[in-house]
Amino acid sequence: PCFIPPMPDTFENLRHRIVEAVNSVIEYHYDVVVVGGGIVGMAAARELRLRYPNLKMAVLEKESQLAQHQTGHNSGVIHAGIYYKPGSLKAKLCVEGLHLMYEFCDSHKIPYKKVGKLIVATNALEVERLDDLQERGIKNNVPDLEMVDIKKIKEIEPHCEGLCGLWSPHTGIVDYGEVTKSYGEEFTEKGGKVYLDFEVIGFREVKESSPSSTGEGNKYPVQVHGCSGNVRASYVLTCGGLQSDMLAKMSGGKPDPKIVPFRGEYLLLNPDKCDLVNGNIYP
Repeated sequence: PCFIPPMPDTFENLRHRIVEAVNSVIEYHYDVVVVGGGIVGMAAARELRLRYPNLKMAVLEKESQLAQHQTGHNSGVIHAGIYYKPGSLKAKLCVEGLHLMYEFCDSHKIPYKKVGKLIVATNALEVERLDDLQERGIKNNVPDLEMVDIKKIKEIEPHCEGLCGLWSPHTGIVDYGEVTKSYGEEFTEKGGKVYLDFEVIGFREVKESSPSSTGEGNKYPVQVHGCSGNVRASYVLTCGGLQSDMLAKMSGGKPDPKIVPFRGEYLLLNPDKCDLVNGNIYP
């Protein structure tokens, strides 16, 4: 047996350890802190930064990259707004958001495909439901929505069988993880700070004034505790997705309602069979 001495720390390892040690002691102060680096958190942070460029802002994300949970694991559909109740905020948001998403992707060179969506009825009962969906879509101002017959179905999706269909040509698909990363890049370019590997474990209201609030009272009353350090903030916005109920409870909210996650699965079509489907087909 022999003893092999440990390799000395490289400069980079030593620097990383020093930064971690300093971060665990130093508290950074921000006007607004957003907890959660998914698409909702980054979209909110970006919008606040654009509207109020003088605010000092930060985003806290527990993973090593943005969009690692729901945002990066969904069907990626840019919906046109067919299903929502006419006049509801969901319907208005979806239709307006469709146009805004395409504009954002074009201006930031994010690839997408406007493949369209075909909702297909295969029996008389479904035909009635399709009529109701068309009426909803028209009331919601879904662009270029069209009821199509069997012949048109075959033109759009040659391998699809149905009595009639509702065709939404502006429905598309995009990688929302890439969209979120683009939000993050713009946020940091405009002076915001994104902390990765920062898992929030608690909130505390600080009674005493901080050194940064001399003459202004307690300007940063919220202390956000993380595994790797703390930050102080005037305001905190939590956008935790499936963890939102836990964050609400940490910040003094009620334990209900709870988030009940459920698992979805996607199947990857054999490349030799990809010609069977051109776009989105919905029942």
